Amino acid sequence: MNKPLHVGTSPLTNRIYVGHVLKDGLHWSINKQDVTGKVVGAVCEHVLLNGEPVIVNCNGKPKFKITVEDLDVIPSGM
Repeated sequence: MNKPLHVGTSPLTNRIYVGHVLKDGLHWSINKQDVTGKVVGAVCEHVLLNGEPVIVNCNGKPKFKITVEDLDVIPSGM
């Protein structure tokens, strides 16, 4: 059985990592990878393809609203 991957943000570096955690559930094992750019890019693509802001719920209540503006798209009238 494969160990599940964990994704988390470091409060010290503000970077997003993926990898395995130790049995204590608090510490990363070796070989964690910084995936900040890939994850943020994927979230932006997800929101754009959704066509409207994405609401993220925590404990059944709306917690975050994610909106994305594509800077490659020139607004009409400019």
